[in-house]
Amino acid sequence: MTVLLIILTVDLIMAYKRPHIPSTRESALWVGFYVSLALIFALMMFLLGDVEQAGQFIAGWVTEYSLSIDNLFVFVIIMGRFSVPRKYQQEVLMVGILIALILRGIFILLGAQLIENFSFIFYIFGAFLLYTAIRQVFENHDSMQETESGIIRFLRKHINISPTFDGGKVRTVIDGKKVFTPILVVFVALGLTDLVFAIDSIPAIFGITTDPFIVFTANIFALMGLRQLYFLLGDLIDKLEYLHYGIAFVLGFIGVKLFFHALHINELPFINGGENVLWAPEISTWASLIVILVSMAISVVASLVKMNHDKKRELADLSIG
Repeated sequence: MTVLLIILTVDLIMAYKRPHIPSTRESALWVGFYVSLALIFALMMFLLGDVEQAGQFIAGWVTEYSLSIDNLFVFVIIMGRFSVPRKYQQEVLMVGILIALILRGIFILLGAQLIENFSFIFYIFGAFLLYTAIRQVFENHDSMQETESGIIRFLRKHINISPTFDGGKVRTVIDGKKVFTPILVVFVALGLTDLVFAIDSIPAIFGITTDPFIVFTANIFALMGLRQLYFLLGDLIDKLEYLHYGIAFVLGFIGVKLFFHALHINELPFINGGENVLWAPEISTWASLIVILVSMAISVVASLVKMNHDKKRELADLSIG
């Protein structure tokens, strides 16, 4: 755990000390490095633990990584809406990742305590994930940003904010007075986004494993390399049109799995007389992993196929014109 936090800290410090626009090759190497680390960690869990723990980590990591990629959609919108200079987007993303790590750590601790003391929490987690899956299908990321606009307007109205950026500084001096830069507003927008995704992602991974160590490490590995992935995907991330359907299916699947698990360990007196519902199936970790991987693969491939089809159609229209 300590080694993971050190690696993540070094990566974030490097982004702060050397702000630049990473090349595609640099970003790809870093993303590949972090993915390799996650797979090595899974192998170590298999060797030092058992195949079930390794499977829970991989399934949890893939789920959290998928949700983190969805998070990047909103990051793209935020960066574009506030016209953050691309050179300083690394620093902004660094802060966003730190906020996400802190919020997820808090939610993991709270979730672990709730699960330990209240078994019926699985019903609540399951219902919430099903609601989130439906919202994921019918709502777009722009509508999520609209819900934040009230807080952003409040900040601009009550805090003296400069009209332009001053590098990556949060505060600057204009006419001898210290004022905040638009970076503050961006940080608030990122924080609100991270809060929403933390609330969504933690119940999802608790549907795969209730081991706090696996939950936390899966989240760390999902966040590691997220900054580089942002620059690697670039404009492509906004063109993965069907990705959110794949994520919605995964969330819905885990929601159903949580309901089955809640029934299996049921203690609520108004359900089956407070007895366990023995017919409720327990979906295995490996079955969950297969469903998650297949769902995400189908949504990504379908998005790429549509993108290629649209590109060919555009070229055909141009040739006709």
